[in-house]
Amino acid sequence: MKLGVFAVLFGQKPLEEALDIIAEAGLQTVEIGTGGNPGKAHCNPAELLADEGKLRAFRQAVESRGLEISALSCHDNPLHPYAEAARQAHEDFVNTVLLAERLGVKNVITFSGCPGESDHSRYPVWVTCPWPTDNLTVLEWQWNEKVIPYWREQNRFVAEHGVRVAIEPHPSFVVYNTETMLRLREACGESIGVNFDPSHLFWQAMDPVVAIKELAAAGALFHVHAKDTAFDRENTAKNGVLDTKPYTDELHRSWIFRTVGYGHGEETWRRIVSALQLVGYDGAISIEHEDSLMSIEEGFQKAVKFLQQQLIRERLDKVWWA
Repeated sequence: MKLGVFAVLFGQKPLEEALDIIAEAGLQTVEIGTGGNPGKAHCNPAELLADEGKLRAFRQAVESRGLEISALSCHDNPLHPYAEAARQAHEDFVNTVLLAERLGVKNVITFSGCPGESDHSRYPVWVTCPWPTDNLTVLEWQWNEKVIPYWREQNRFVAEHGVRVAIEPHPSFVVYNTETMLRLREACGESIGVNFDPSHLFWQAMDPVVAIKELAAAGALFHVHAKDTAFDRENTAKNGVLDTKPYTDELHRSWIFRTVGYGHGEETWRRIVSALQLVGYDGAISIEHEDSLMSIEEGFQKAVKFLQQQLIRERLDKVWWA
């Protein structure tokens, strides 16, 4: 396994400066945003695809620092009921796949998306409960009429270009846990797998190790994020984990995202790294920073140090048992 970072963390810096920071930290891979919620601060696929010189310079900027691109990421909602939003998300996805092909990058990361409740909706509707029974009618309409047709076509598209799509399970989208991820893959094709982010599983009371084994057994473990989640016991005891307060309202939320090691300790993360090792995952562990209690620099450096220690120990354990 190789340690890397999602470079959107350094989106306020020019690409070359961001890559210097990443290389100097001793990382091996970089994940780069290409549209959607990560934005295009370091990479505009349409521009690079249209200009061979710019594409060559972009590739050289990464490779000259001894880095490799683990994924191109365009997290967005291509199933949005607002047609223009869906069109833009799909366009970014298509351009990202074409750029990944040109660069020899295997993984394109995005969300599954979420439609509305009908063709007349204005906003996405995320179904979380089987009752009232209208909810199940909506859910089946979403999957049968929107989700499966779209992703079947995208599965064919990415396969034609030698790329695979890593869906990040995320609440508010139709794929948010292991079960829904495997449902999408089974219905749409094997070029669809998962970008595994434990932070979104922790607050749903999922065990990342169990999920890793289940996803790997299905051949669906494509890419891994490293981000943590911390709980406020009192707020959770009072309100549960379904929480719509802004992420910046840390004092009153039931949970918040944290740098690795600040939500769950070393034992949990050693179990995660060991599980990845056991199932034969040899890709990137990509640090994602969304910790509102730490600066970018502090969160990044602490995550790097923490994960480097886990990977070193895992390698030593492997040598010992060999």
